[in-house]
Amino acid sequence: MPLDQSLLDRLIDIVGANACISDAGAMAPYLHEERGLYKGKAALVVRPGTTAELAQVVATCAAAKVPIVPQGGNTGLCGGAAPHEDASEVIVSLGRMNKVRTIDATNFTITVEAGCILADVQRAAAEQNCLFPLSLGAEGSCQIGGNLATNAGGINVLRYGNARDLVLGLEVVLPDGRIWNGLRALGKDNTGYALRQLFVGSEGTLGIITAAVLKLFPRPTETATAMCALNTLDDASKLLNRARAVSGDAVTAFELIPRIGLEMCMRHIAGVTDPLQTPHPWYVLMEFSTSRPDASVRTSFETLLETAFGEEIIVDAVIAESLEQRNNLWRIRESLPEAQKHEGGSIKHDVSVPVSLVPRFITEGSQLIAQHFPGARPVPFGHLGDGNIHFNITQPVGADKAAYLAKWTDMNRVVHDLVVSMNGSISAEHGIGKLKVEEMKHYKDPVELDLMRRIKRAIDPANLMNPGKVVD
Repeated sequence: MPLDQSLLDRLIDIVGANACISDAGAMAPYLHEERGLYKGKAALVVRPGTTAELAQVVATCAAAKVPIVPQGGNTGLCGGAAPHEDASEVIVSLGRMNKVRTIDATNFTITVEAGCILADVQRAAAEQNCLFPLSLGAEGSCQIGGNLATNAGGINVLRYGNARDLVLGLEVVLPDGRIWNGLRALGKDNTGYALRQLFVGSEGTLGIITAAVLKLFPRPTETATAMCALNTLDDASKLLNRARAVSGDAVTAFELIPRIGLEMCMRHIAGVTDPLQTPHPWYVLMEFSTSRPDASVRTSFETLLETAFGEEIIVDAVIAESLEQRNNLWRIRESLPEAQKHEGGSIKHDVSVPVSLVPRFITEGSQLIAQHFPGARPVPFGHLGDGNIHFNITQPVGADKAAYLAKWTDMNRVVHDLVVSMNGSISAEHGIGKLKVEEMKHYKDPVELDLMRRIKRAIDPANLMNPGKVVD
């Protein structure tokens, strides 16, 4: 049923007509998600400018029993910010709430509103000679509220942790419109339940994050980056162990890239070339960094590479000698998802297993794909350092894309069964959203699911916050 116009008028009165979108054309970017898997409808897009406005919007919707879909930069990959198809929901977009409230370089904290673009948070920290380490491919458009709501990972998890590890305090609008002010910049606060951790990773199903106190770190004074070629996946694990030991755990990033992925990038991404003279089965993009002025990262980096050559762990390598060369190497890694789009359909698996089992997982997973889906092309890449592999399977050459994508559920079962058999996770950093609700029900321990549902019912008894996402 269409929402009552008087309700929509009240929402418009709260934030102003210029901060609401009801025209179908203008609303379109808010109605579909990044991969094109979901496209819904909404009665209205509301763009509050303050926490107080948002609280009024939520309270008004709660009184009318109207569900809300919170939305940040809409760069998620599991449909967590996509509305349903019946136009029964109101989308609340946080983009106007984009202020950096305070930066405290002495205490290494920054307080930002949820609509701040991730790259802007990074720049604000850098201006104070600090580092905010969360970094991912969509950082130029994703918003920090969405990063926290999905517990984003990215390339620096090995050194600094997930988004969850970077949060000290939160401000949240609850499903009834009340505001929880938990913006405490404390490293230690042992006064009961850590409520902020309920909302980080909850994908807007328990409340809407409006602001956060985030951890900052000393800005690195020296960085060393190299692309290393390897013959086997086991060599990648050996290299990681050597790197952590040699560097004093200064490894910032350790990213796995397969030859097929590099070739796709060279075919479809402008400016990408092979950084080495001969092809190799596997590559690792490795980076050390330090903020110590007296530490010689380059020396330990070169020592590691020399040792790895001597032990035949790596067979070739190139060290970035300039910022441009470093950016060129990172362009390969960051372009992998885009390059795959040009090869047709791609069935995604954002999974994690214990780091030591990554080589076995990729090997056995590739064998299972060849057995059950002949011609499909595995492109496993990603954060080897923390065990998170994007096991994306590109369609066979010349296959029909729609027919191939129709195998998504069947392929998930094959891959996820293997992941779970290794005590892994079917969602390492992308969340659950709409996409993996049934998968989680299939694999999650019943006690865990029951606890999650109890928490949802306790905080959002009317099921008005992003219904149908994460838990049903």
